[in-house]
Amino acid sequence: MKIVVFVERAEGSVKKSSLEAVAFAKAMGGDVTALALGTVDAASLADLGKYGAAQVLHVADSRLDQGIAKAYASVITKVMGDEGADLLVLAGSSLGTPVAAQVAVRIGASLATNVVELPNQSQGFVVKRSIYTGKAFSFLEMKNAKKVLVIKKNAAEIKEVGSAATVTPVTVPLADSDFNATITQTEKATGEVLLPEANIVVSGGRGLKGPEHWGMLEELAHTLHAATGCSKPVSDMNWRPHHEHVGQTGVKVAPQLYIAVGISGAIQHLAGVNSSKCIVVINKDPEAPFFKAADYGIVGDAFEVVPKLTEAIKAAR
Repeated sequence: MKIVVFVERAEGSVKKSSLEAVAFAKAMGGDVTALALGTVDAASLADLGKYGAAQVLHVADSRLDQGIAKAYASVITKVMGDEGADLLVLAGSSLGTPVAAQVAVRIGASLATNVVELPNQSQGFVVKRSIYTGKAFSFLEMKNAKKVLVIKKNAAEIKEVGSAATVTPVTVPLADSDFNATITQTEKATGEVLLPEANIVVSGGRGLKGPEHWGMLEELAHTLHAATGCSKPVSDMNWRPHHEHVGQTGVKVAPQLYIAVGISGAIQHLAGVNSSKCIVVINKDPEAPFFKAADYGIVGDAFEVVPKLTEAIKAAR
């Protein structure tokens, strides 16, 4: 089985979610080709071999730095044909998911999104998908010869299984019509750790009483090498930037650890975090709904608990 993995980049390096996609493809037992588009650091691409890519192809057309889904779909479709690949694997994202849909239409493939486990190939090809914002799972049998899998974060463990790969430059002719969409504005997230890529997320809610109190959360996040997030009311009141809004209508996260401070746990917020491996809730209200979803809970004043937690972590390290 020949597999192409579409590799996304951020700030010129391979995204962590794409390393998971490579690891996922390798675990399936196929011959894995990683494909990167646009300007990407060469060493970052070579490292894909450590996580399971047998070869790495790089289409270094600077026009692909724009992130135009149609152009990406054209390149991926051409490379899959050249490589004789019937399976595309990629990480779900605001770019990856629409690209997957366009490729699936072009090659007549079955498409599965939000895939959370390796497919069961004992009888056919059945994938497990997360549905209803993570509240349930469905099992989908993919019957077409060609398939596209969009994996959810944490669907695969990243581990080194090989050595650095040789990066092969590839040229794919692209028409002007591939770039007939225009990106008018891009708002980039800022911070030491980007929210969608973070293994640990520290979020705050209205319980922090104002933007002037966010320093203690940022210190905790810095100590844990974590990203910072917030609830929707916090971003609506402009206490924090909107790209930090975690929830059903904001950023959906799936970190190893999610720490919620002063967040009551409305259903819209839970929908954005319920794929987290471990949820810790800090709230002075013992009846806060978030405690029902938490793996661990601390009933207490955030202004007392968070500084003590930060100091304890620093002391342990």
